Amino acid sequence: MKTDIRNRKDIEKLVNAFYDKVKTDEVIGYLFNDVAQVNWENHLPKMYNFWENILFFTGNYEGNPMARHKELHEKSPMNPTHFGHWNKLFTETVDKLFEGPKAEEIKNRALNISAAMMYKTLST
Repeated sequence: MKTDIRNRKDIEKLVNAFYDKVKTDEVIGYLFNDVAQVNWENHLPKMYNFWENILFFTGNYEGNPMARHKELHEKSPMNPTHFGHWNKLFTETVDKLFEGPKAEEIKNRALNISAAMMYKTLST
């Protein structure tokens, strides 16, 4: 039986499972692997902090994801399909692992953040 997202350990489980999909994804994987050349050892802890702060208001995230996405867009233009696919993978990962109010909240927050990122990134 699935549980709700309760703590940082659950956030780490979600983030790891999600990025395991992203790394090998045919639609957006190249943005992470080839264009951004993500250092996963550095990136994953930042994402744990980001999502933990989003869901539990821990205040432990520092960064500017908007600037990073704009830089990436300048290197390799992104489009709404990329953002929509990211949303699909994220939602599928949450649904596979968790259920409950926090699981629904993180999916809704992710959609809202993605929409804002897409608008601001693609309109420059």
